[in-house]
Amino acid sequence: MAQLYFRYSTMNAGKSTEILKIAHNYEEQNKHVLLFTPALDDRFGRGQITSRMGFQREAQIIDAGTDMLGLAREAKPDCLLVDEGQFLTRAQVILLTRIVDELNIPVIVYGLKNDYRNRLFSGSEALLLLADKIEEVKAVCWYCTKKATMLLKLKDGRPVGEGPQIEIGGNDKYISVCRKCYGQKLEIK
Repeated sequence: MAQLYFRYSTMNAGKSTEILKIAHNYEEQNKHVLLFTPALDDRFGRGQITSRMGFQREAQIIDAGTDMLGLAREAKPDCLLVDEGQFLTRAQVILLTRIVDELNIPVIVYGLKNDYRNRLFSGSEALLLLADKIEEVKAVCWYCTKKATMLLKLKDGRPVGEGPQIEIGGNDKYISVCRKCYGQKLEIK
C-alpha cells in the first residue's frame, strides 16, 4: 500500500542528496521514478535537484500549471520524489495524496518545516497534516553540537529576524541552528 512521506529538516541535512540516492536505488533495480522540484527554487537552474555534494539531476518543474496527477498517471512510476516540498501549495499536496490514494504510487517529499522566523511554510503545513509518515532528517547546529531545528537568516553576515518568508539562498543567507543558539543570536529573551 502506497503512502505519502514527508521528510523534513533544516538546511544542510542532506535532503537533496537523499532524493538523488533514492532515485538511483530505484533505477538500479530497473524501476521508474518521477522527480519534481518547484519552479521557485532556481539556485542551480530551474528543474534541477542539486545536492551540496555536487550531485545533480533534472526534474519536472512544479508550477501552477503542472498536472502532477496526469504526469504520474501517464508515466506510471514506481515512486514519485519531490524536493523542496515547503514551496508546494496546499492544492499541490492534495494532488500528491491523490497520486498515493488513486494510483497507489508512493510519494516521498523532502523539504524544510519552518522558515527563519520559525513559522511553517504553507507546503510544510499541508504535508504535516496530510502525510501518512512524517520523518525528521537530523542536522547539526552551526554553532554547537546540538540538533539543528531552526534556520537563522544572515544579512551582511549578521542574523536577522524579519523580512519576506521566501528568499532563495544557501549558506550565504541561511544556517541551521539549535533553538538555544537561535535565541542567543537573535537576542530573544
